[in-house]
Amino acid sequence: MRAMKAKVVDLSGKAAGDVDLNDAIFGLEIRKDILARVVNWQLAKRRAGTHSTKGVGEISGTTAKPFKQKGTGRARQGSSRSAQMRGGAVIFGPKPRDYGYTLPKKVRRLGLKTALSAKQAEGKLVILKDASMTEPKTGELVKQLKSLGWANALIIDGAEVNENFASAAANIPNIDVLPQQGANVYDILRRDTLVLTQQAVEALEARLA
Repeated sequence: MRAMKAKVVDLSGKAAGDVDLNDAIFGLEIRKDILARVVNWQLAKRRAGTHSTKGVGEISGTTAKPFKQKGTGRARQGSSRSAQMRGGAVIFGPKPRDYGYTLPKKVRRLGLKTALSAKQAEGKLVILKDASMTEPKTGELVKQLKSLGWANALIIDGAEVNENFASAAANIPNIDVLPQQGANVYDILRRDTLVLTQQAVEALEARLA
């Protein structure tokens, strides 16, 4: 297994050692086609699909002709529930449906590896010693993030996110905090900076190895 060295920092911005990153996870070629496939799959799964329109059989109203066939000078009409009539049906309109579809597990895994590699290649991957606070103080965390230059970031922790840190970050715009199980391609790409704690690195390497 080849590895690359990455610096580790703490929340105050001070150096906190080094960590080895697995090349097979953080050093892959950037495949935009794979990233697009995984992002489209994720977004399709998130769609509610609750849109609905009424067909002729679902419109309430009489079945009688709205006016006589001949003598009015108007086009013949068979029902006031027809699509061309005001308040009538919608032809071939949308119905509730599930937009989700299956994507091979190996493609999903490759997508996550590629997203991590893309952030590393762009120099926008930061390894954090740990994401924890003794008290849930949003103001204090805002100052720390500003000093670190993290205005738009996704912070991924280990199996569990520190409760105080998560509470402090909850109201900060453009800052997302996730446990490593929640790491996904869409959220990684939508934020400018990707911050992984050392626990997150270990968990992701074990998960994707």
